[in-house]
Amino acid sequence: MQTNQLILKPNMVLPGLTCRIQETVEAVADATVRCLLRAVPAAVPGIAFLSGGQSAELASARLNAMNVRFKSRLPWALAFSFARAIQQPALELWRGDETHLLAAQQALSRRARLNRAARRGEYTAAMEKDMPAPANIPQLTKIAA
Repeated sequence: MQTNQLILKPNMVLPGLTCRIQETVEAVADATVRCLLRAVPAAVPGIAFLSGGQSAELASARLNAMNVRFKSRLPWALAFSFARAIQQPALELWRGDETHLLAAQQALSRRARLNRAARRGEYTAAMEKDMPAPANIPQLTKIAA
């Protein structure tokens, strides 16, 4: 294996979903980067995180914190894999219904723009409210599992 030709797809270092103490955005960023700096060769060009069950908003905030706090010390690019952090809001809108296709496409585009900002260390929680939401989003109902 040539490490300069791979992209690592790990999860962030997260507390369990049922853990009573959920760490701050900064604590997750610190723990994740410390772990990666100890274990991942500098020759790896990029790390594309899986969402690990996080909400899209929390995943973006944590990726942003890593890029803001450590960018000058990181030998690799940090980004998202195109998984839940980008796709989930669009999938929840679409639900296989062609009449929801445009709203889902707009939601995917919006989430991609938010995660691009997180990748650059430019994301803020306020962007979740300030960035234009997709027009004509249908009312969502909870889908039974």
